[in-house]
Amino acid sequence: MEILYSLIYMTCEMAPYILLGLLIAGLLHAFVTPDLMSRHLARPGWKSVLKASLIGVPLPLCSCGVLPTAIALRRNGASKSATSAFLISTPQTGVDSIAATWSLLGPTFAILRPVAAMATALFGGMAVSVDEKSETPAGETPLTPACAPTAGDIPAGKRSFASRVWEALRYGFYDMVRSIGGWLTGGLIIAALITEFVPTDFFASLGRYPLLAMIAVVAVAVPMYVCATGSIPIALSLMLKGLSPGTALVLLMAGPAANFASVTLLTRELGRRAAAIYIGSIIAGAILFGLAVDYLMPRAWFPSVAAAHGACHHGAGLHPGIFPAACAIFLGVLLIIAFISRIIPNNNKSDSKEMTTEFIVKGMMCPHCQKHVHDAVAAVAGVESVNVNLSNGHVTVEGNPAEEALFAAVSAAGYNPSRL
Repeated sequence: MEILYSLIYMTCEMAPYILLGLLIAGLLHAFVTPDLMSRHLARPGWKSVLKASLIGVPLPLCSCGVLPTAIALRRNGASKSATSAFLISTPQTGVDSIAATWSLLGPTFAILRPVAAMATALFGGMAVSVDEKSETPAGETPLTPACAPTAGDIPAGKRSFASRVWEALRYGFYDMVRSIGGWLTGGLIIAALITEFVPTDFFASLGRYPLLAMIAVVAVAVPMYVCATGSIPIALSLMLKGLSPGTALVLLMAGPAANFASVTLLTRELGRRAAAIYIGSIIAGAILFGLAVDYLMPRAWFPSVAAAHGACHHGAGLHPGIFPAACAIFLGVLLIIAFISRIIPNNNKSDSKEMTTEFIVKGMMCPHCQKHVHDAVAAVAGVESVNVNLSNGHVTVEGNPAEEALFAAVSAAGYNPSRL
């Protein structure tokens, strides 16, 4: 029963903040367009790295969700350094995890997480930019007057405010829950198991050697593949078992940001050197910030840990308030819906076999040109999805469109299509 009490306590404490974060995530998704971000991340250097780091901090994308987003930014014209900075800062934190961190670990940790994410992202991004100086991708060409947006470029079928709000709610409370729900649930269960089954003095000897403890946590956290929110209860449980706050911060940074999948994908997309800088920045930054917490910050700055210690070991006496309990119930319903949607097959998909068409478009000079090509191709009958790579001009189309119609649409938009 103690495990159940610990699980209920953590869920009730985190649920209101998680729901708030999910709502903000949906609003960001619905009202901030990807091409807007790409236009600001095309040039290598500290400005694009800073912008990418700032953009990544509030986005509630876990390490699995940030990979396709970052690669899409890269293929939309973002520089290697900006892409690396985005990959480092985004999974470490987010509006949902910051709020949940405040609820369980207190304001000090809630402030440290985004600061540490920003610092490591800036360092890693600038290190990658050194390796990028000799390169000048096509996506780095500045926006010229000929390509500048005009009033006639605004789509006639622009979505209404109500449709955007609906999209925000659907994305936040359905798509995002499907994305991080499993990791969040797993983190809560693991935390409850650690709290009840790991002896209190298990980490006592390791806790006397913070650096050794941090290295051990990094060795476990890198392949752990846990999201920023799901890592919070695990870090709390480890602290209650004897690990220092700095070691817990190492888990909070390295766990969500570094994993084998991200390193593999980065190696393929950005090269081995960029991938090595990426993983090295995360590990070095996590350990440095962890040591700073343990040796420069007083333990009194982490009051919620002591409070949570008593709550987690006297869960039978907990009586969550009506609002946290209601939020926990609502979150539980969302998790159940997300789980059911994953195991029930979607029978609404078309039975027709889709084809993939690839070709090259010449003449694209900026993200606005890319958007012109994307919109022109997307308007062709039979097109299901379109991916336009600004860096190399490759266009990938899913669906059953006629090739002649695709080429005609691109040509009418003012660009030169050709077969691969």
